[in-house]
Amino acid sequence: MGAAAQVGAAFEELYGTAPDGVWAAPGRVNLIGEHTDYNDGFVMPFALPHVATAAVARRTDGVLRLHSSDVEGGIVELSLDALEPGTDQEWTAYPAGVVWALREAGHPVTGADVHLASTVPTGAGLSSSAALEVVIALALNDLYELGLQRWQLARLCQRAENVYVGAPTGIMDQTASACCEAGHALFLDTRDLSQKQIPFDLAAEGMRLLVVDTQVKHAHSGGEYGKRRAGCEKGAALLGVDALRDIAYADLEPALERLGDEEEVRRLVRHVVTEDHRVERVVALLEAGDNRAIGPVLTEGHASLRDDFQVSCPELDLVVEAANAAGALGARMTGGGFGGSAIVLAEAADVDTITKAVEEAFAAAGFKAPRVFEAVPSAGARREQG
Repeated sequence: MGAAAQVGAAFEELYGTAPDGVWAAPGRVNLIGEHTDYNDGFVMPFALPHVATAAVARRTDGVLRLHSSDVEGGIVELSLDALEPGTDQEWTAYPAGVVWALREAGHPVTGADVHLASTVPTGAGLSSSAALEVVIALALNDLYELGLQRWQLARLCQRAENVYVGAPTGIMDQTASACCEAGHALFLDTRDLSQKQIPFDLAAEGMRLLVVDTQVKHAHSGGEYGKRRAGCEKGAALLGVDALRDIAYADLEPALERLGDEEEVRRLVRHVVTEDHRVERVVALLEAGDNRAIGPVLTEGHASLRDDFQVSCPELDLVVEAANAAGALGARMTGGGFGGSAIVLAEAADVDTITKAVEEAFAAAGFKAPRVFEAVPSAGARREQG
């Protein structure tokens, strides 16, 4: 029995009736473009094969019932009229927030029964929360025939996370989950939401992209992420631009000089402007078919996140150091930071050597063993059944 059939069968067992359908939405890895999305900049995620799967049935009585096979406890029952931002600190805030955002936007959602199961690792910086949001949004869009485009669903999911959950995240994660295509990375301009699918089939060229989950959990709604975002906004205000995206790479040095002794803001600005430039370099290399050459750009990005944005941690730094020393083409932390995962670009023939080197480095440092798996650019959210 496939994953969708299993989730559908579990729904029937829970609720005593078959679901109206089963949907799936993936987690994501960001290839390059970190902490640029809330600065109106460029990002380049791709979808993972790991997904959140939801079996959903419509209700007409203003009740939302939620259940997850990944969380202990029974069915959680909520009244749609009682949904209020900031009232839910549990996992249910993500699906409930999407229902709240849809209704706030005037869409006639009258309730749902939901059963969820996810294979996206939580706390690993792979957007398990965005997958949860997008799968609910897509299911309700289909069931209630709302006619919303994928990018519109992503916007509503971002609003759910920002306002209902209270995490100040950008638009990248939800857009990646909703819009990515198999075998491609998504070049996304977060200002106007224009998208370009860039072919990214590493296996065809004898390469692999590994995800190394450090097993160090991060919590985004924590203060550090918000502090960085506020610092970026301060930098834009001091430089007289709408967002740091408006500082051209060629104008970076004069801009940094104008910031004077605002050392922390200078670091944040330098990261965002150089990171946007790195995204453009990676796009150009991939479009030219020079896939191996993106490796050093990834490593550069890690140094910027570590030194300028200061969102790395010893475990992430060790992955990059050990992987590159063992022959990787390049490596960097991915996601918001403070833990989570790193990515490693490698020749297929070197994967075992690099994996062993990283595992041995972690053991020698007394760190918890990392989880290493291959990231294959996969399809975005879709209806699986019904």
